Amino acid sequence: MGLTAVGLIYSPWGKQSGAHFNPSVTIAFFRLGKIAPGDAFFYILSQFVGAVAGVLICAVLFRPWISDPSVNYAITAPGRKGTTAAFVSEFVISFLLMTTVLVSSNNKRLAALTGILAGILVATYITVEAPLSGMSMNPARTLGSALPAREWRDWWIYFTAPPAGMLAASTTYVKARGTNSVICAKLHHEKGKRCIFNCGYRTDLV
Repeated sequence: MGLTAVGLIYSPWGKQSGAHFNPSVTIAFFRLGKIAPGDAFFYILSQFVGAVAGVLICAVLFRPWISDPSVNYAITAPGRKGTTAAFVSEFVISFLLMTTVLVSSNNKRLAALTGILAGILVATYITVEAPLSGMSMNPARTLGSALPAREWRDWWIYFTAPPAGMLAASTTYVKARGTNSVICAKLHHEKGKRCIFNCGYRTDLV
């Protein structure tokens, strides 16, 4: 999971789009004024469609395995400690991930490592946090698995806690560093690549 995240972030498509692949990330950058309403809408729509399509393709190709009760389409569901623990843990991991992305991507020395740091966090969450909530951190990821599994148990957790956690992180970061401290909603700005965001990219990151 961590390597997949890193691969997507540093892939040509990820560099072009910003590799959000998570509505919570897009919502946070929209709140920060970095994404126009129309672009945010189509990003979020694409994230949900992509998540559903990915699971449905796997359901067709690998049905004997992915539909097995021990896998159950990799749905996200609260662990033995219940819904409160699941909600709190989803909020915390989302807050930490968005904070890490904002701190690193807006720092000249750390910007190039943003994707790696995010991948390390994802790998850590899968190992440590998954028993508490199933480690979603992404409403689209939850919906993608819930649809073919027809399992909607406590789905509201994964549609509220991750966006709330990332919005809280973005608000905290701006209060600490200032409104102009967030440069762009994507990391890579190679020559000849158009950026559709409200981009304040500059080379003198601090």
